[in-house]
Order: sequence, then C-alpha cells, then structure tokens
Amino acid sequence: MKIGLFAINYGTCADPEVAVRVARHAEAAGFESVWAGEHVVLPDPAPPGFTMPPTLPFLDTIAGLTLVAAHTSAIKVASGIIVLPLRNPVVLAKELASVDVVSNGRLIAGLAAGYVPAEFAATGVPMAGRGARMEDYIRALRALWSMDRPAYQGRFASFSGVDAWPRPRQRPGPPIVVGGEAPAALRRAVLMAEGWYGFYLDVQETRRYARELRQLAVECERPAELGRLELTVTPAGPLDAAAVDEYADLGVDRLVLLPQPDASGSQRHVPVPADRILRNIDTVARQIIGS
Repeated sequence: MKIGLFAINYGTCADPEVAVRVARHAEAAGFESVWAGEHVVLPDPAPPGFTMPPTLPFLDTIAGLTLVAAHTSAIKVASGIIVLPLRNPVVLAKELASVDVVSNGRLIAGLAAGYVPAEFAATGVPMAGRGARMEDYIRALRALWSMDRPAYQGRFASFSGVDAWPRPRQRPGPPIVVGGEAPAALRRAVLMAEGWYGFYLDVQETRRYARELRQLAVECERPAELGRLELTVTPAGPLDAAAVDEYADLGVDRLVLLPQPDASGSQRHVPVPADRILRNIDTVARQIIGS
C-alpha cells in the first residue's frame, strides 16, 4: 500500500514554511506522495453541510506543488483535485508540464468536475455541461503533452499550429487521476484516466465503488493504453494496520491520509497544528509504513 498525505497546500500548510517542513518530514518518513486540495473561492456564508469556512486559506495548486517539489527529491506531488472546468486547458497543460519538469517527473495530475455552484458563478463558468467540458479538456491536455505537433478540435477547446515546450518529463504525460463518486465520474475514470480518487470513504463505501469501477471497466472496454486503473482513497475515520489491509483487499493502491487521520466528517478540514501533523506522520510511519 502506498501512503500519501493530503492538504499540503491549505489550512495549516497554506503557510509555505510549514508546507515545506511537512513535505520533507513525510518524505523522510517514507510517504509516497503529498496531495494538494483545490478551491479557487469558497462560498460565504458557507451553505448548510459545507465543511469549509470561507476563510480557510488555500495556496493555488500549481504554486503549492511547485513549492514542495523544489524542496523535496523523491516524494510524488499530486493535485487532489484540480477543478478542471474552471481552468483554461492550454494554460493548465503548460503549468502541469512545468511542475512535472521541476519535480523531475514526480507529478500526479488529479482532476475533477467540481461541485460548488458559487465557485462556478464567480469564475463565469456554467455548471451545466461541466462533465463534457472536463472530458474535452482532458483530451486537450493529453494532446499538448504527447503530440509531436499538438492539435485538437473539441467543443470547448480547439488549437492547431502551436507548440509548447518543455514537454512533461513523464511520457506521454503525467498520470491523470479522476476524482469523484458520481456515476459519471466513475465512468470518466475508467475511460479516460490512469487512476481514480475517492475522498473520505470508509471500507464499505470503498467496496461499493471498487465493485462499480470493475464492472464499468468490463462494460465500457477500458482503453488498453491506460493500463490497470489505480485506486486512491482518502479513508474516513481512524486507521490502523488492519484497516489498511481491508482497503488493500478491495484493490486500493494508495491511501491519502488527512493531516489528522481520525478527523470526523465535520472536522476533516479544520487546520491542525504543524507539530501535531508531524507527530501524526511519525505515527503512521511507525504503525503502518513500517509494519
């Protein structure tokens, strides 16, 4: 089981010095990856059931990943996730390729369709059709990363007669992980991505989604060039070696832990003091990575 750490760019880790300290500590402890979350803006006031206060600080995903990549040498840097419909895919392709170069091929590109109406309204992007927009943008990203002469004609993105160097260090591009638990997101992961990311799922929820993904891979004829679909999950609730084994038995490849792994649903985005994050990393290293 690969172990990652979530929230490297927000909450406590929106402080650049803390982010670097935490990323280096996780790398030394044997963590495989650090993951950034993303919201461009947050609704104010927070709607009922929304767990993030509007004042929760978020470093931009690209800036945050570049920061920790420049101060580490082996740990992977991942976006978990970029709200893809809000981004210009040509600009984003350049940004992500640059992160992959700066990190010497350590980028995992996590993408999703988004779900916060206020965020779409503020950026002037319609929520309607965001799934189709996302799929168009993924194709555009891959064209810019992999084609000798990049060209793409889609409903939301079109370009030709251009080039963009440097290409990503990973060829034909960094692995794409699609986040989300909606049926459309699961299907998108199977048909268009190297991996799928489910956030804050317990073992029973993970079992359900893993089963649905396996069924979709058969029904939809997953493209052979994508290889086996890698499953990444941020687990809900306390985690010990036995729970890790349960996730592994379901086919999960990577667990991306919250800074405070036993946080309840309403507390999972509450900033955790830096020293406690470091102690939690050490506990995971001792009880899970080293077991």
